[in-house]
Amino acid sequence: MEFDNSFEVPLPPEQAWPVLMNVQGIAPCMPGAQLTEVVDDSTYKGNIAVRLGPVALTFAGLIKFEEIDNVNHTARVKAQGNDAKGRGSAQAAATFRLEPSATGSKVLVHTDLTLSGAVAQYGRGVGMIQATASALMNQFANNLKKQLAAPPAEAGAADLPAAAKPISATSLAGQVVWNSIKDKLGKS
Repeated sequence: MEFDNSFEVPLPPEQAWPVLMNVQGIAPCMPGAQLTEVVDDSTYKGNIAVRLGPVALTFAGLIKFEEIDNVNHTARVKAQGNDAKGRGSAQAAATFRLEPSATGSKVLVHTDLTLSGAVAQYGRGVGMIQATASALMNQFANNLKKQLAAPPAEAGAADLPAAAKPISATSLAGQVVWNSIKDKLGKS
């Protein structure tokens, strides 16, 4: 399934791009994510905890930047992960790009996601997957904005901020219901 998300950051593209390309710096902003290993400058290992409906899942996997265009501020990423309890796997190909906006930069993300195994059954409804992705992206953007607004840490550069908490089932359920209502009313 394919879906699009976007968010804004309060920096112009030439300043926002290096921040977004610093995976170690921004990984803690992603709800439920933990960076576990830097394989090389384009490949990372990590975990992400997500909730699809009533089911909590933790995927361990690999993220690889396949293409990075620093001039045009675009990148293509592939990710794959397996659920820790053997309930399936997820594979994603995502492209993202920055565009100037009135408040800084708009980050546009296009994702092609494939779920397999029991995980595919948990997330059967496309609306639930899109709501989950939207909620994760919104929380990531809010955490990133807070990180950018905070003064530089006084601790050493090796200290990373704590990982963001996984997204709550209650907020996700609310998002699914709200999106369903909007769809029925014909609004976008």
